[in-house]
Amino acid sequence: MTDYTDHDRERWAPEPAKRRDRTAFERDRARVLHSAALRRLAAKTQVASPGADAAADNVQSLRTRLTHSLECAQVGRELGKALGCDPDLVETACLAHDIGHPPFGHNGEAALDVVAQDCGGFEGNAQSLRVLTRLEPKSFAPAGPPLYGRSVGLNLTRAALDGVMKYPWHKGASRTRAPGASGGGPFGVYDDDTDAALWAREDVPSGRRCFEAQVMDWSDDVAYSVHDLEDALVAGHIDFARLTDPAERRVVATTAIKLYCADADPAELEERFTTLLAEPYWPDRYDGTPRTLAALKNLTSTLIGRFCMAAEHATRAAYGDSPLTRYAAELIVPRAQRLECALLKGITAHYVWISHEEIRARQRELIVELAELMSAGAPGTLDPGFRAAYIDAADDAARLRAVVDQIASLTDLSAITRHRILSG
Repeated sequence: MTDYTDHDRERWAPEPAKRRDRTAFERDRARVLHSAALRRLAAKTQVASPGADAAADNVQSLRTRLTHSLECAQVGRELGKALGCDPDLVETACLAHDIGHPPFGHNGEAALDVVAQDCGGFEGNAQSLRVLTRLEPKSFAPAGPPLYGRSVGLNLTRAALDGVMKYPWHKGASRTRAPGASGGGPFGVYDDDTDAALWAREDVPSGRRCFEAQVMDWSDDVAYSVHDLEDALVAGHIDFARLTDPAERRVVATTAIKLYCADADPAELEERFTTLLAEPYWPDRYDGTPRTLAALKNLTSTLIGRFCMAAEHATRAAYGDSPLTRYAAELIVPRAQRLECALLKGITAHYVWISHEEIRARQRELIVELAELMSAGAPGTLDPGFRAAYIDAADDAARLRAVVDQIASLTDLSAITRHRILSG
């Protein structure tokens, strides 16, 4: 791609290429693919905890956080390429977007945010930046200034780090406010990772996301809204027949509005729901037979195409046929498809998350208890890398952050095992 500059391809710590026939973004992609943090996602929750439902014959086919990331990467690579982005750059952003997520998915994220209140909170997106620029041991800076020999994580290019940053602001800052301003919602930068974020976003518009990050974000929404629905159906959590009941659809729409699209009118959302269910590719049942499984797969692929093509066509209509990269454009997703995507997420949330709150509550309790147990026995309860950070910490907040980093790195099973061992 010719629309990326040497500034975009620069790495935080200067580092010569080992092979001259690979682009900088191909190197980024390879580094993420070979990272231990990405591999650990294979045992972290997407819809259901890996291996948790041993009674289900098809549990092994359910997605993990890793398979979600791989599918997001495939969706993002194709959509980004169609719009003129470097496909390796977008794929890297998609592969790495969840690399900081803790055990038990968003449920574990909520628990760790409670644990981490005295050190700035916890957010999976901010943790991803931290993993990529600090915690994943791949590269160290030279001993002198400005980085003084510190770990720079995978040492990805500036454009790759910027592309991963779904929320390029600090806790309490909105997209249009300076870091530190009042406000709530998701964020992507911890205070002690400000230097990495400032470097990655040097000379870019404040609060704006680069085009590649927008493609990654929509690809993430598309992949998990469609695939989580598929997994919930395969696992038996959802019955297609129930969705034919208008009262049931109304309840699901209310859940979607509460969690994903607060600006939607209930009648508008129910209208989109009715439209989706009336599509000829929407199955009327799923019973595990090859024919109904094929129909479910057809639903999955058709919905992905529907959502991606809508964004591609709307963006091209606004910006023309030239390559769209970095800060040259905004990804445009029609409101109808945004609402449909929110509806799919609402279906899964209603039948899987809300209906299984007792299990989810116990997972949150386990994370909080594990943090207490690890803190009480630290640094001996921590793995060597996190133990060193704990010992070198300047204050209690930094020591707590080392414990939080350790827990966030664990898989679902290893969190359960550590808790069992430490609780005696």
